Amino acid sequence: MAYRSRSGISVVALIYIIIGVFIAWDRGYITADLVRRVASALLAVFLWFLVLLGVDLHINP
Repeated sequence: MAYRSRSGISVVALIYIIIGVFIAWDRGYITADLVRRVASALLAVFLWFLVLLGVDLHINP
């Protein structure tokens, strides 16, 4: 019998992370400004060629 290993994240780990994000948001560790800044940074990392062309990837409120 061949066993296949499951790759990815388990349901328990996903629930743990979701609860952790909710608690951090509720206690003020994660704010809307932080989410905007992280999203802008991720866009700049994945779309770096647009940044080199002068495209502004900052997310404004």
